[in-house]
Amino acid sequence: MSKLSEHDRDKLPESAYAFPKEHKEPLIDASHVQNALARFDQVQGVSDAERDEAWKRIKQAAKKFDVTIEENDWRDLTKK
Repeated sequence: MSKLSEHDRDKLPESAYAFPKEHKEPLIDASHVQNALARFDQVQGVSDAERDEAWKRIKQAAKKFDVTIEENDWRDLTKK
């Protein structure tokens, strides 16, 4: 995964994040999408509704970057 500097992260639009209000989990390439999936349950201070929206963004980014998601719902990620 390419390392994003704080400066580069600040330049990203909110739409580039799974959790835009928190600027958490950028979805700019396949490796970042995979990282967002791996860290999804570690994001704190967000509601289930925000997780639902983040899941939609992650699925869109996964499709764009050809990342396979085996889970059908974000709740499946938290059961591992």
